[in-house]
Amino acid sequence: MRQFPLTACAAVLMLAACNSSGPIDAPSTSNLSAELVRRREPGPPPGPDGTCWASSTTPAMIETVTEQVLATAEVTDAVGNVIKPATYRTKVQQKIVREREEVWFTSPCPDQMGPDFIATLQRALKARGLYLLPLTGVLDAATNDAIRRFQAARGLDSPVLSLAMTRELGIVPTALDAL
Repeated sequence: MRQFPLTACAAVLMLAACNSSGPIDAPSTSNLSAELVRRREPGPPPGPDGTCWASSTTPAMIETVTEQVLATAEVTDAVGNVIKPATYRTKVQQKIVREREEVWFTSPCPDQMGPDFIATLQRALKARGLYLLPLTGVLDAATNDAIRRFQAARGLDSPVLSLAMTRELGIVPTALDAL
């Protein structure tokens, strides 16, 4: 058996220590909320020809605040002894933190979302632990739920597939897919 000389081992260790790239960062997740378009006018935003848009209604966010407020003050005698304790009542208020609104985002066009594309989408979601059923190539409730969970973690709480999500998953349909 041949052994490396001690100096060769030391040189390898020194070269490894000189690697300045450091640890590899985990891939970042996209912020799908940056892709959202909010409009005052009805209908999808104007865009380049061939762009398909989808919309989703974001729910209102309501905050409930509960507090105890003084109903009657305590009654004390001349020396400060409490004759009648104070009473309190519960006050509950709701406040709308964010209004419900319709948002628009780019989406794969319906003609691109055939069974093979949906099966690929299901496979990508399955690889991430979000879709647990067999691949069917059908955009069913389980697939929509997995889409919602994937997108909600990235700022778009919608079961409608966004084009940004397909880019992040690496399954965006292209003109070559039609060939």
